Amino acid sequence: MNKTKNPKQVQIGIVGLGMAGSIMIPVIEAHPEVVLAGAAEPSEEFRHRFAKDFECPVTETLEELVRLPELDAVYIATPHQMHCDHVLMAARHGKHVIVEKPMALKAEDCEEMIRACEEAAVAIVVGHTHGFGAPVAAIREMVASGRFGALRMLQSFNYTNFLYRPRRPEELDSNLGGGILFNQVPHQIEIIRTIAGGDKVTSVTAVTGKYDTDRNTEGAVMAMLDLSGGASATIVYSGYDHFDSDEFHGWIGEGGNTKEPAQGQTRAQLAQMREQSDEADMRNQLFGYGSKLWPQIQAMARATDHPHFGTLIVSCEGGDLRSAPGGIAIYSDSGPEFEELPQARAGGGRAEVLDELCDAVLRGKQPFHDGYFGRDTLEVCLGIQRAAQSGKQISLDAKFGANRQTGRLAHV
Repeated sequence: MNKTKNPKQVQIGIVGLGMAGSIMIPVIEAHPEVVLAGAAEPSEEFRHRFAKDFECPVTETLEELVRLPELDAVYIATPHQMHCDHVLMAARHGKHVIVEKPMALKAEDCEEMIRACEEAAVAIVVGHTHGFGAPVAAIREMVASGRFGALRMLQSFNYTNFLYRPRRPEELDSNLGGGILFNQVPHQIEIIRTIAGGDKVTSVTAVTGKYDTDRNTEGAVMAMLDLSGGASATIVYSGYDHFDSDEFHGWIGEGGNTKEPAQGQTRAQLAQMREQSDEADMRNQLFGYGSKLWPQIQAMARATDHPHFGTLIVSCEGGDLRSAPGGIAIYSDSGPEFEELPQARAGGGRAEVLDELCDAVLRGKQPFHDGYFGRDTLEVCLGIQRAAQSGKQISLDAKFGANRQTGRLAHV
């Protein structure tokens, strides 16, 4: 059942009822300032399941959805290559936007999306989710406070089974935004940039790996980033389902739920499933709205611990900070300490994405993770790709003169 419409709430529609869109639904239901007001989804089966559960419109196309006058905003969780067109359409109809990462696949498209939203006086939030999480926010506050001196180094490394989850064809095509560079590495970049207060990345050195000819896209990366504020960062990611870095996080998974060790099982299960059906169909059967893994997807919104994205260590002049189960581990001249975080919110990380939208729409506050932030993060992904291909350090000189606007947004 949907919450009663309230002028102090944001009426939002979900665009795309795959995993990314579906997992936002219980988070929206739990958020006091957001109302689920509709959905758009090309799959008739998913639309039917959604219509059975919710008393709000569900349409086949985004164009039908954004024509609904009661709708204030949309959450765009469609394939990467559709983000630009879908944001432009939402802006033309005066709808505020949360768009999933990556914001787009070309920086020029990001610029067009930013202009369209500014001209329509609507907010755009790039909802990467992991940069919004409570552990990242806590470390960011510690760094900003100067308690441990100047920020110097950041390390983010994550080993997962990403490449062996069922995929659509474009998700395995680097030219169409497939592989980890556009699907997973943006999380690490925006975590680093959020902690650094939004600093831009000025140069990149990187190597990438394509270690499986049957899944011929980037599945691993090592990169070093220089930040405009003077700090440096390293990123390591591997999605080949061998080592699982959640072992270093007490076997608490990315979403905050306890998990069992299962290294290599995803590879084996995918091989078995591919003998029985098309991989894209399997993805829908597993991850779409109301599909086989829907109970696990719902459980991610009720996680007992905070979400995380592998191991994160932040070094300041006077101490090191590490995201750990339940809080932040601190290592300084005073010895080791541990600062507990409040209990995780429903939909941790994703709830904060909605907070940022509500701050913009209801209170006129400029989003931190706005279109400029999303564009600059995409530029780093593209820079990593170029650096790995060339074997050289890549300078990310500012291509665009525009900076984020500071004017207040119109209220709903």
